[in-house]
Amino acid sequence: MLPVAQLFLRDIPLLRPPGQADLLQILWCPYEHEPDYKPATALFWRSAAEVGDILPTPPEPYEADFPGYVPEPCVLAPEAITEYPNSLDLSPELQRMLEDWNRWQAAGADVDSSYAEYPRDFYSIHLGNAPGWKVGGWPPWGRTDPNPRYCTVCQMQMVPLLTIASWEWDGGEGHSWAPQEDQAAALADSSYAGQNPSQPTGVEVGSTDNMQIYVCPASPEHPHTDLIQ
Repeated sequence: MLPVAQLFLRDIPLLRPPGQADLLQILWCPYEHEPDYKPATALFWRSAAEVGDILPTPPEPYEADFPGYVPEPCVLAPEAITEYPNSLDLSPELQRMLEDWNRWQAAGADVDSSYAEYPRDFYSIHLGNAPGWKVGGWPPWGRTDPNPRYCTVCQMQMVPLLTIASWEWDGGEGHSWAPQEDQAAALADSSYAGQNPSQPTGVEVGSTDNMQIYVCPASPEHPHTDLIQ
């Protein structure tokens, strides 16, 4: 198992750890496992004060299915953002409203007229579920329609914990999600994993997809699950 992310409660208050834990460590196996052909994941909630004998360099596997399953070490700089649900998570009525160009104009929204024919695209690109690694947030549907996950212990609907993304932002107009300090670098995207400001971890899930880890809102100690989108 390889370390994928280490999150401290002091940096991300959104975490809801069990007991006195204030540290979440997420690991995965860098091989695609049947039946879903994706890396197997493991979550460890710990108390940071009780962690000792810290390795200066994480161990690397002698081999992996793909280089993109071996993360490049990097430091996180958590930032709170506002995002809205994927359009597929909206009711049919709200989806129809997104497609009504007259409503966008009446609301005084600063939307370029190039979206007049497909105003829903503006919502999907600039407002609906943010790309990139994130704690919480909305699912990035697309491979499938919305597919709720339910806890195998208590049957409560599970909630997103972490999105492990192949890219921090998309190409083209998706650069609007790039941090302001990275906007200039976003215009010089490279296709090589790990050599791009939009791919600092070097992680590439499946066919440049996202892996989203879900947990039970009733108890973080219940088994988690994950989904590739």
